[in-house]
Amino acid sequence: MATKVMHFNQKKHVSHFKHHSSQTTKHVVKETSSRKSSSKSAHQVQHAQATEAMAEPAYTVPAFRQRSPDDVEEYQRVTSNVGKGLASIQEELHRMRVATKTQVENIAIKREVQEMMHKVPMRTETNTPPDFLVALRSHTVWEKTPVKLFCTVGGHPRPIVKWYKGGKPVDPLSVPGKYKIESKYGVHSLIISRCVVSDTAEYSAVATNSHGSVTSKATVIVKRAGGAYESCQLFGQVPYLTKIHPSKLEITLLDKFGVSFGTEGGSIRLACTMVVVPDLPNVPPLAEWYRDDKLLKPGKLVEIKVGGGSASLNLPHLAKDDEGLYTLRMWTKDGTAEHSAYLFVKDAVPSVAGAPGAPISVKAFDINSDYVLVAWKPPNLTKEAPITGYFVDKRESGSTTWSQCNDSPVKVCKYPVHGLSAGHAYHFRVRAVNSAGMSRASRESDKVTALDPAERERLQVIQLDGKHEVVIKADDVEGVPSAPGQVVATRNTKSSVFVQWDPPKHANKLMGYYIDASVIGSKEWSPCNHKPYKHTRFVVHGLTPGETYVFRVQAVNVYGLSEESQESSPISVEPAIATPGAPHGITMLSCDGASITIAWKSPKHRGGSKITAYYVDKRDADSLTWQEVNTAPTQTRTYKVDGLTEGTFYEFKVQAGNLAGVGVPSAPSLPLKCEAWTAPEPGPAYDLAASEVRGDSLVLLWKAPVYIGASAITGYIVEMAKKGHSYHPQNEVPVTHRYLRVTGLEEGAVYTFKVKAVNAEGVGKASEPSEPVVARALPGTQEIQLGVDEDTGDIFLSLEACEISETSKFVWSKNYKEITDCPRVTVETKGKLSKLIFVNPDVNDLGAFSVIVTDTDGVSASHTLTEDALNTLLELSYNIRHPIVPLKHHLNYEVLEKGHVRFWLQCLKLSSAATYRFIVNDKEVTSSESNKISHDVKTGVIQMVMDHFTKLNEGTYTVQVHDGRAKNQSSLVLVGNVFKTVYKEAEFQRSEHIRKQGPHFAEYLSYKVDDDCTVLLVCKVANVKKETAFHWFKDDEEIVLETPPNVMSGTVALPITMFSRKDQGHYKAKLSDDKGKDTSVFDISGQVFDDIINDIAHIAGSSASELVLQCTPEGIRLQCYMKYYTEEIRTAWLHKDTKISSSEKMRIAGTAEMAWMQIRDPTEKEKGHYSIQIMDATKSYTRTFDLSGQAYTDAYEEYLRLKAAAFAEKNRGRVVGGLPDVVTIMELKTLSLTCTVWGDPSPEVTWFKNEQEVVSTEHAKITFEANKYSSLTINNVTPEDSGKYSINVRNKYGGEFVEITVSVYKQGETPPEPKLGGRQATPVPLSSKAPTPAQTPTPAQTPTPSLRSSKSPTPTPKSPTPSRSLKSPSPARSFKSPTPPRK
Repeated sequence: MATKVMHFNQKKHVSHFKHHSSQTTKHVVKETSSRKSSSKSAHQVQHAQATEAMAEPAYTVPAFRQRSPDDVEEYQRVTSNVGKGLASIQEELHRMRVATKTQVENIAIKREVQEMMHKVPMRTETNTPPDFLVALRSHTVWEKTPVKLFCTVGGHPRPIVKWYKGGKPVDPLSVPGKYKIESKYGVHSLIISRCVVSDTAEYSAVATNSHGSVTSKATVIVKRAGGAYESCQLFGQVPYLTKIHPSKLEITLLDKFGVSFGTEGGSIRLACTMVVVPDLPNVPPLAEWYRDDKLLKPGKLVEIKVGGGSASLNLPHLAKDDEGLYTLRMWTKDGTAEHSAYLFVKDAVPSVAGAPGAPISVKAFDINSDYVLVAWKPPNLTKEAPITGYFVDKRESGSTTWSQCNDSPVKVCKYPVHGLSAGHAYHFRVRAVNSAGMSRASRESDKVTALDPAERERLQVIQLDGKHEVVIKADDVEGVPSAPGQVVATRNTKSSVFVQWDPPKHANKLMGYYIDASVIGSKEWSPCNHKPYKHTRFVVHGLTPGETYVFRVQAVNVYGLSEESQESSPISVEPAIATPGAPHGITMLSCDGASITIAWKSPKHRGGSKITAYYVDKRDADSLTWQEVNTAPTQTRTYKVDGLTEGTFYEFKVQAGNLAGVGVPSAPSLPLKCEAWTAPEPGPAYDLAASEVRGDSLVLLWKAPVYIGASAITGYIVEMAKKGHSYHPQNEVPVTHRYLRVTGLEEGAVYTFKVKAVNAEGVGKASEPSEPVVARALPGTQEIQLGVDEDTGDIFLSLEACEISETSKFVWSKNYKEITDCPRVTVETKGKLSKLIFVNPDVNDLGAFSVIVTDTDGVSASHTLTEDALNTLLELSYNIRHPIVPLKHHLNYEVLEKGHVRFWLQCLKLSSAATYRFIVNDKEVTSSESNKISHDVKTGVIQMVMDHFTKLNEGTYTVQVHDGRAKNQSSLVLVGNVFKTVYKEAEFQRSEHIRKQGPHFAEYLSYKVDDDCTVLLVCKVANVKKETAFHWFKDDEEIVLETPPNVMSGTVALPITMFSRKDQGHYKAKLSDDKGKDTSVFDISGQVFDDIINDIAHIAGSSASELVLQCTPEGIRLQCYMKYYTEEIRTAWLHKDTKISSSEKMRIAGTAEMAWMQIRDPTEKEKGHYSIQIMDATKSYTRTFDLSGQAYTDAYEEYLRLKAAAFAEKNRGRVVGGLPDVVTIMELKTLSLTCTVWGDPSPEVTWFKNEQEVVSTEHAKITFEANKYSSLTINNVTPEDSGKYSINVRNKYGGEFVEITVSVYKQGETPPEPKLGGRQATPVPLSSKAPTPAQTPTPAQTPTPSLRSSKSPTPTPKSPTPSRSLKSPSPARSFKSPTPPRK
């Protein structure tokens, strides 16, 4: 069923619908003011259709909102009553407004007439020049007090009065609240509030009409208390000022606090700015703050400040108890100035997810000496689990420790706390519990002192859980309240909804209501208030404009929450439809002497509906009767008023109309003189509007002047003024278009703008100031998005509006010229989203595109389409309209194990319906055992695996893919060297596979260096068994190790110790058994050898010790010990940072354990700092020694000592050879003991027998020839000659003592076995006083003398004495000679 609602114009009573189109004249009532009576008549007609008038024409009720007949009847009854009530209120207000205005005008006219009759004689209304009937008079006032200058002006036509200060015009807008100019019925006044010393000046009023002008002047002197003004010296005391009561102040509220939202635990500040006249520092205004009509007093939870032009309320510790309607009441001389707004406080984030909100309004009742009754209100629940109980905590005043009063949760919102101490003060708080956890603690109660009251109220005690007592009144046993009744939601503002409901049938000590809201389709409820609301009507604020909501209500008492009410009908958040406000800013755009073109600004409040009509009235400036200008409405905000008299002053007023009717008229314009404009410069621009307002920029738009002057307009200059500052130009060079982007704004600052047109004759008159603009983006503002439709490929610009109304339209412009019927673009709008779609985009579409959303608070945005961006979008659009299957990887190949070759490509996206085919050399290949073709939809991979890749497979490979409308193909050419590479790799992988069927090397030979610098050749083997043989080779020669390699361990190593250059070569490892064989080779030479040496150098360098000094007979040696040293390691010796080369003087060498450098025959030149650098491939290791000072002195002395000792050892006397250890000889034979001795100087030789010196005789003869050969010859030896013989050879450097054992046996006896043993030779120590001899070369060793024997008839056994041709072994030097010193 569709309901149609017919709307009509209340102002003219002219219908705008087709069946009333013929009625275009007035037809109901025509009295003194036709629109006043018509408006009244319209309200009478609206009386019965208050609710229907808020709907759009031909509105169809959707199915989901249809009701049953009973519901329809009830709904019509409620809405009819509401509509009648609203209509009657509006009618009464309008009637009172009209009657009051008429009465005031009549009284004023009578008063003016009476005054004129007493002052001047009655005369006819003739044209006269202006004249001051009452002139200005001078004033002297105190600082910070107001002053009022007034005068009465006569003349016809009525003169226009302008005010000047010191010759400069007085502008009330320059200092808001400072100046106030009034003009009523010929009396003109200038009020200066809160005067300061700088206001001392000469003020003048200039009255002007078409017959001349006249001036009246007066001086205002402002004096400062406690000191005179510069030009006025005060003598004596400052007179006593009468005390001014705050209620005698004139207060005007300016910036007012709005609906506010806070969070539990946070803080918030509510403030109003004001103008106070007079503003006296010692008399602050009286301000009172109320919450839900309860007066607030300052304390730790409430901070109140008044002064400095503002009144503020600060709540530093928000709790849900602070939610409510806040009212500021200022006492003024006219009564009170009030402002109210609601504060919402939402729950803080719970410590445990899903925990309930904190209880509220904790209070103590029935206070006794040992217990009190604590009561509270439950929190609102939407998504949380039901509350299972409450815990009550207490603390003593002055303490910070809380203690829990009940052991288990109490289920009702009351609890008696026992065990209190009489006379002690307590605070209480409550926590709620549900299945998820514990809530935050409530705000603590006021301080309560435990004392017996004078009288008690009878109480009833209820046992809970068998052990807990709850004290309640007898009439509280009834339980939770029933659910509230029907919920009705109606429009209020663009972000709020008015909700009302029927109270529950069973209230049961009702505490209030909780209201919840839900966006249609979301199924999620959000709390609208967090403190029980006591009334059945509530305004829900903070809603999203244009969104559709439903509402529900719950009642609450001490027992908890009721069931939810039925949901309200869905309602869209839109302003309630009402008549629009008054237009303002009427200004003259042009005049030709017979007509005036005027313009005006739209009403600030449009009444929730689009303004469809404007009506203009006029009157002579000296007349009180208004005349209608246009009987038919105009939709533009400019109008040319014809039929005027040249030279006459006219006033104009404008009314706006919408679906609800015609609004109140504007204030009369200033008197405008009908005088033809002849100036050569252009007239003012008009209709200034700010668009795309952001925190730092905006775009200013305007319309061209109606009057262009003597030549065409060539440009415009924009001037800007920040609030409290003067205007200054924004563009040095005039712009030719009618828009300008203004940047560099300060976020939150207020700006106004003016525009001046420029032509060849000069700069024209400035426009009227624009509406003040706050540099701040609307909440949720979004920018225009440039994109391409993924389905159609259309290029588009889109904007999602942050707010919208039912009458809003998206107006798109290019270069800020509205796009109307343009074949190049189309516009699609759905809800909050609008798209501008380009039909065939090209370079002609480049430019700045903007969009404005009408009937909003300035939702707008722009985007500049550049050529680069367009080219990118065109390419993307082409790809969408001519789709291809996007490839992540083109066709490629991969050689697998066994020599298989895989051809594959990867698509970015592949559906299950995709098809493809492989083509090789122009022939399609199908899947088979040798060519396996497959794909994977998830990864988008398409592949073909060829089991045997041969030389016949050379050619071109192609894959063609089709996926819906999209297609693509990719090719791979395997010809020539490319094919040979693939074929070689495939053959290699095939042979590798065959190799790995038998024993093989899993990892071929490589090397590593152990921490002890041992080089290991390592390989890993696989597929081996115990019988598998393993052999090492170097340069084809087998290396046999003491321990055979263990192939079953999987790893085999060949250690190379003491690695050096000799270890270079070609190493080979062979593996074989009955299943096959394998070989691995490793060439240690070239770079590989260098790498090994570098690795050894790294370990050696890291382990190197500091340089150690070692003295030798040859010189001083510096040694560096390390784990291993070889001459292949790169080292460098440095002396005083100069590199040392090996030489006879500085010999560089080393052993396996160390590197050394020896200084032969050191001198003073060799003193200094020495260092060795051991270098690997990347790093050097430096060790140092400072051979100077005492270190050098000690080393040099040790060197000299060792050198002398070595010289002595070299030149001492010694037996060079020739003597045996043991001699066995037969009796009567001749024994000859002969040896070679040496010494420098020539040594002395002494022979001994049994430690007794032997004296040369005939029997034992001693000879010493050539200082070289010494002999002891015994003739005819006898047993008595047996014994221990010895020789002592010595010179001044020392000597040597050698012993020989001689055994003589008789003829016929068996020679005794010689006792084997080393010939003892003991060096004789050098005398300490012996001088150091010069070095003498070692003499050549002589042949060892042989034993000589006489002839004997019996053969002689072979003597063990070595022959003379053999060298006698050198005696050991560790034994001392037992020979006593020579006498």
